[in-house]
Amino acid sequence: MFVVIFGRPGCPFCVRAVQLAERLESAKAIDGFRYVDIQKEGITKADMEKTIGKPVRTVPQIFVDQAHVGGFTEFDRYARDNSLLETAGA
Repeated sequence: MFVVIFGRPGCPFCVRAVQLAERLESAKAIDGFRYVDIQKEGITKADMEKTIGKPVRTVPQIFVDQAHVGGFTEFDRYARDNSLLETAGA
């Protein structure tokens, strides 16, 4: 499974999402991840809303295998619910 994290600089939850993805990747619980800086790439929350299909108020916005998971809290829950953190030594 591949994770894509849409975030922005200075966002503490974006940092935490990347750290979690790094742990999961190093434990081979995921196949990899990509961090997309929405400011650098010129992506607006309105752009993400079109993709996700609902209002976007915060970042990060995280996708697993192109399926929208949510923010950091939902990503963390997803990892726990799918036993990915056990593989990563949580």
